[in-house]
Amino acid sequence: MNFRQACVLSLCAVLVGTSLAQAENWPNWRGPKNDGMSSETGLPITWDAEKNVAWKLKLPGSGGATPAVWGDNVFLTAVVGEELTLICVGTDGKIRWSEVVSRGNKDVRGDEGNSAANSPSTDGKHVWAMFANGAVACFTVDGNKVWSLDLPDRYGKLEIAFGLTSTPVLDDGRLYVQLIHGVNNGVASKGLVVCLDAASGKEIWQAERSTDGTNENKHSYASPMMYDHGGLKYLVTHGADYVIGHSLKDGKEIWRCGNLNVKSKYDKTLRFVSSPLCADGMIVVPTAKRGPVRVIRPDGKGDITFAKASHLWSHQKTPDVPSPLIHDGLVYLCMQDGNLFCLDQKTGEEYYFERTHRQRHRASPVYADGHLYLTARDGFVSVVKTGKKFQLVAQNELGEAIAASPAISNGTIYLRTFDSLWAIRK
Repeated sequence: MNFRQACVLSLCAVLVGTSLAQAENWPNWRGPKNDGMSSETGLPITWDAEKNVAWKLKLPGSGGATPAVWGDNVFLTAVVGEELTLICVGTDGKIRWSEVVSRGNKDVRGDEGNSAANSPSTDGKHVWAMFANGAVACFTVDGNKVWSLDLPDRYGKLEIAFGLTSTPVLDDGRLYVQLIHGVNNGVASKGLVVCLDAASGKEIWQAERSTDGTNENKHSYASPMMYDHGGLKYLVTHGADYVIGHSLKDGKEIWRCGNLNVKSKYDKTLRFVSSPLCADGMIVVPTAKRGPVRVIRPDGKGDITFAKASHLWSHQKTPDVPSPLIHDGLVYLCMQDGNLFCLDQKTGEEYYFERTHRQRHRASPVYADGHLYLTARDGFVSVVKTGKKFQLVAQNELGEAIAASPAISNGTIYLRTFDSLWAIRK
């Protein structure tokens, strides 16, 4: 080997090593840390039907769930006819396998979505999928079924208008599920929080989740989150007028915060869709419609609804569907109409409120390499530079409807429209 060949090989090794160092799995709908953040760099900020598209795969069925990505596997759910299906796609854009988890789809409000609304989760060895009818299953990443269960069979009939769209939390060999819906016909509703052994599907514990919420407010379409900062770790559930912290040992309440649906002007249709965001030292709690955003301390005990010491700040407007995002001391709230708030993380001071793309926004914002990616229902993805000053740097059109949030892994932005899976890459 001559000197020139040795230099070329060394350079290739450096480039490959850099690429691998930047590569990152996207194991669930909000990314590696459940906060919508990617550490990858060098991603495209502009694309169209051809530019910066590595491949586009026409899918056998529709769905609105965000893909999960691990290594060279992309996992997504779809409704194929009446079959609720888990699909594995290779990062080469080819379907590797598909397995039917359940049957019986329910379309939601015409074009809003279907029963493939919950996102899958993976640890690189197994993948877990849940559907809006309460069917849950575990497969190996090669497509071998490990277990399945029907939540309504085990825990009672679901009474929720648009299906149980909550995505479970996968953590440390456990699967945490919030069952917040109209369980009984009384004024007081008792939802459930359930902890399952991820390897077997067997119940580890269940805990009642009480509320004085009424009407549609007994329902929740939000997803639970895990608070895990500074040695403090617990489950956060959201819905039925309350956000609640639960012990991982047995599900018992550590704290609860109410008045999210303000009692003095109670809205009987204020069911939650947007999920909380857990950051170091704070939890950003969205509500719905004309409700507020509350930002609370994570170390409370008991009922902290009116405990001033537990409340950091609040904001008068909330995202209705997209979940919050925090980056570099700034809180970003993407409203359902595409307007974007930028607030100070410590004080709630508003730096801007600007329009991006005036359309329904169902996906949650994702951050990567100095930019926010905001995905609208009509297939427009707005790219906004992070910082205290609003800078809309690009708007990209797919030409296909989408409700799923982007997934970012190994230099690629995966966009799951209702029709296709797109791999956006330089």
